Amino acid sequence: MNVIRNIQMDLNRFRSRVVVVTFAILAAFGVLSLRLFYLQVIRYDELNAAAESNRTAIVPIVPNRGVIMDRNGVVLATNYSAYTLEITPSKVVAPVEEVIEQLSSIIDIQPRDKRRFKKQVEESKSIDSVPIRNRLTEEEVARFAAQRYRFPGVEIRARLFRNYPYEQLASHVIGYIGRINTSEKAKIEESEDAGNYRGTEYIGKLGVEQSYENQLHGITGVQEMETSAGGRAVRRLNSSQSVPGNSVVLSIDIKLQKLIEDLYGTRRGALVALDPKTGEVLAFVSKPTFDPNLFVDGIDADNWQALNESIDKPLLNRALRGTYPPGSTYKPFMALAALQSGKRAEKTLISDPGFFMFGNHRFRDDKEGGHGVVDMYKSIVESCDTYYYTLARDMGVDMIYEQMKPLGFGQITGIDILGESRGVLPSTEWKRTTYKKAEQQRWYSGETISLGIGQGYNSFTMLQLAHATATIANHGLKMKPHIVREVLDVETKAPTPVAKEPIGQLPLSPENLDVIKRAMIGVNIEGTSASSFVGAQYVSAGKTGTAQVYTVKQNEKYNAATVDERMRDHALYIAFAPADEPKVALAMVVENSGFGAQNAAPIARRVFDFVILGQYPSEEDIAAVQKGQATRPIGKPRDLASVPWPPKNITATSVPMPAKP
Repeated sequence: MNVIRNIQMDLNRFRSRVVVVTFAILAAFGVLSLRLFYLQVIRYDELNAAAESNRTAIVPIVPNRGVIMDRNGVVLATNYSAYTLEITPSKVVAPVEEVIEQLSSIIDIQPRDKRRFKKQVEESKSIDSVPIRNRLTEEEVARFAAQRYRFPGVEIRARLFRNYPYEQLASHVIGYIGRINTSEKAKIEESEDAGNYRGTEYIGKLGVEQSYENQLHGITGVQEMETSAGGRAVRRLNSSQSVPGNSVVLSIDIKLQKLIEDLYGTRRGALVALDPKTGEVLAFVSKPTFDPNLFVDGIDADNWQALNESIDKPLLNRALRGTYPPGSTYKPFMALAALQSGKRAEKTLISDPGFFMFGNHRFRDDKEGGHGVVDMYKSIVESCDTYYYTLARDMGVDMIYEQMKPLGFGQITGIDILGESRGVLPSTEWKRTTYKKAEQQRWYSGETISLGIGQGYNSFTMLQLAHATATIANHGLKMKPHIVREVLDVETKAPTPVAKEPIGQLPLSPENLDVIKRAMIGVNIEGTSASSFVGAQYVSAGKTGTAQVYTVKQNEKYNAATVDERMRDHALYIAFAPADEPKVALAMVVENSGFGAQNAAPIARRVFDFVILGQYPSEEDIAAVQKGQATRPIGKPRDLASVPWPPKNITATSVPMPAKP
């Protein structure tokens, strides 16, 4: 049977199919073109960056941290390079614990290294490289290099480490750096400095290292590296070099600092020495001290426990944060307040029978039988308590507050390291706001009496006491205390001095100031500290003090021999010299050591001899002062220039040599 085909129909059908296929092809090409346009034009920047990131890596270049020097150029904090063994948890192919165990067969990894690594991993991201061992030896570097293929995600890197060559010396001033913790990292990421801290693992934690972090850190650089498929750097494509941190020059004389710390020996206490005319801190001593090198890589548990739980509190900056009753060192300031307020005249006389009765309470004088008839000069030179009991009663707590506040008592000085304590300068308002119970908020008249001799609620830092002493020495002109003298630009070496503008001129009568200064000179010539200044080639002014740690009952008599050592009186001393043109003013406390004349004033004498005469005490003399067995200098003092640095009893920490690449 013959089938007749409709050729025209077949042709139309074919043409329709061609049209459909053509449209389908055109549509597919259209979609492809749109996709290509979307990828090549709209998302070009994003995808190009992603492609580059697969091929390249942006690596931050951490800057060298600036050095810290004393006023004479002695380096107190510096850097050195060493190799570290580091693990990136996200890149290892086996469990991290297994990798560490395998590494232990090649490199010595102690339990403390593992504990520190675990802590740092918890505080970092999985993509971060975390050190498991620092300061590798050349032999360890070589051993790992031969086995490197076994440990993907494990690398040896060159890192900069901070070093404090004189260890415990001036540690409270210099401070230390440590690894950036979680809270610090969060603050950095929220700040404008986030980019500058990429790749940085350390930050200043204390002292000058902390307060001058911005100057010391430097500017982070970047380098663009071409990477292999395995993520290893192949070659450098581009780079922007980092800028090292600036050098910070302290006003501290490290030789003087060392001398004072030696004179304290094993005793606890604090001393602040200032230049009255500039506010520069010449010495800033807190004893005992600690080794800041322990904190750089993360302090281990044993050392932390030893420092943190020590009864001597070596981590407490006593000069900055320790507060003490000023004792009799407060009397010159009380006398000045009396003159300024009109409550006493210089020649006003009182009779001292050896006590002062207020109500039914007997306030005893330090001298049994009393000092007889006393004027203002004698009250300071002989340190008559009764004179100041009566003065405190006549002035009242709020007038004392008004007179003492401008001198800086109970106020922040604004020194250029963080953590300063305010202390307590009591007033009726202070008591109302401090205590919650109504009976505790009331100020009782009897509480005022002890304020006159620097006891009661009075509690100040040695920094405040030194600052007030310097203000009197400087004729009432207050200078802001500062530890940093200048900042040296790392590129130009140009110094930027710390501002030395005065805080303000106190409205103190020159005649009243002269009265106080004459009396303080008398203290060192014929008074309580005269024995320490026998034979001095200059005239100095001072005031001794003894501050009670606990209250002695009325029917009891204080006996140091029967009291626990840590409950004995504190020895205090304030002074400035030369009296006519002061170069140094200081305040100091030797905790639980008794009389200021015996244990504090001798140290001040050696400080003055150092600053004014350029003399360094003999070794015999230093040993005697440490034990409270010398007032005037023993033996022949040494010329300052002849004393070697570092001295025999201290050796600058040697820095480990980095392994050769």
